[in-house]
Amino acid sequence: MQLKPGSRLVSAVCDTEVVVVKAPAAEVDLRCGGSPMLPKGESAPRTEVDEAYSGGTLIGKRYADEELGLEVLCTKAGAGSLSVGDAELFQKDAKPLPSSD
Repeated sequence: MQLKPGSRLVSAVCDTEVVVVKAPAAEVDLRCGGSPMLPKGESAPRTEVDEAYSGGTLIGKRYADEELGLEVLCTKAGAGSLSVGDAELFQKDAKPLPSSD
């Protein structure tokens, strides 16, 4: 699927919803719970979360693949974990604040 910053996607297997923050120029196979994510508003028959991708997502957290240039923000938590194909997306660490000596 071709992603653009601002695109809203929903999971076909759990309650997870994300907004694309950064997107690569190439097409991306973004998945949640092992199943492809869908544009918000589209629906598909609900299936079960794949056990291999059942780590869950947390609301307000960013998930990224720096090599690919993809970053998404989770707007609704769910039971499935995010991945690009079979490669899991990991939660992005917060930037450290400057010290205020």
